[in-house]
Amino acid sequence: MGSHAAGPLTGLRVVELAGLGPAPFAAMFLADLGADVVRVQRPNAGFTMPIDPRRDTLQRGKRTLDVDLKHPDGAEVVLALAEHADVLVEGYRPGVAERLGLGPADCWARNPALVYGRMTGWGQDGPWAQRAGHDPTYQAITGSLHAIGRAGGPPQLPLSLVGDFGGGALYLVSGILAALWEAQRSGRGQVVDAAIVDGVAHLMANPYSLLAGGAWNDERGTNLIDSGAPFVDVYETADGKHVAVAALEPPFYAQLLDGLGLTGADLPGQWDRAGWPRLRKRFAAVFATRTRDEWAARFEGTDACVAPVLSMTEAPHAEHLVARGTFLDRDGHPEPAPAPRFSRTPTGVPDPPPGPGDTDPRTVLEDWNVPGASVLLDGGAITRTER
Repeated sequence: MGSHAAGPLTGLRVVELAGLGPAPFAAMFLADLGADVVRVQRPNAGFTMPIDPRRDTLQRGKRTLDVDLKHPDGAEVVLALAEHADVLVEGYRPGVAERLGLGPADCWARNPALVYGRMTGWGQDGPWAQRAGHDPTYQAITGSLHAIGRAGGPPQLPLSLVGDFGGGALYLVSGILAALWEAQRSGRGQVVDAAIVDGVAHLMANPYSLLAGGAWNDERGTNLIDSGAPFVDVYETADGKHVAVAALEPPFYAQLLDGLGLTGADLPGQWDRAGWPRLRKRFAAVFATRTRDEWAARFEGTDACVAPVLSMTEAPHAEHLVARGTFLDRDGHPEPAPAPRFSRTPTGVPDPPPGPGDTDPRTVLEDWNVPGASVLLDGGAITRTER
């Protein structure tokens, strides 16, 4: 297995202290862009994803070291890596890294320019900082979860895309890249405190703007882009599948009506809110007359903003995504390709997620020019799981 993929971050060294969800995704993102990521995981670390580790896409492009952080030399292994790294990523509760002897001050004593990325749900401070939580609870207090769902129904969980990966991991990556830019000028690292609650609130900038401007209300499913408008919604088709509609602009709305065979029909105006229930009922009745794929064909080549709702099994075979290479094939299984694209430094195909015994600890330490590698390897803090 190579040390990293190609890409604009080639040469960047990242230490990841293993955890779940957003921190591993952030480190995967950096690896996708070319960074050399070494994931330090505790042997028999407890809860893990219930899949073969070689199928865990969040670990692709990385190398792993099994390090017993309770061993007398455990912290030294991490600090030796941090001394030669540009970035460290951790997702512990506040204070845990410090108790392990791996906090920012410990690392900066060895490498003052290290960017120290911290991923939490609630942040490094505040009254809830030490509370356990997961994606829905982080979304719940920002207003985002309340806003997602249909009128008259309960809030709906938008997977973990809004919280863990959108408001969490991507904000950690953005903060790390910004801190790296600053460190090039100051020669000093800093802590990036990426809290999911902060990121989700930031993602809600547009809805909060609409709320402040009187164009949004707190009753879910009644607003322009939350399924309140009949021309921005999802409709069931004759085969029990669905199409998504987002014909906001009047020219696009006109093409929607044309595709539905409703041009010139006796309908309420697009912006007549009192008429929206009748308009939705009419749209639903028409969409129910054809299958999803028939409607996809009907709207092909138009700007009506109508698209078939594809399952995760179907999506990797969509013509447009195939043409762009949006998914790659990993041993017969679809896997999202790295994004975004770069014109001069393309990212290539990441190495597969490592399985037990796939990483040679000596190679990692030697690649990173860690002094005293043999001493660290012989001390017992680093273990190697056989294949």
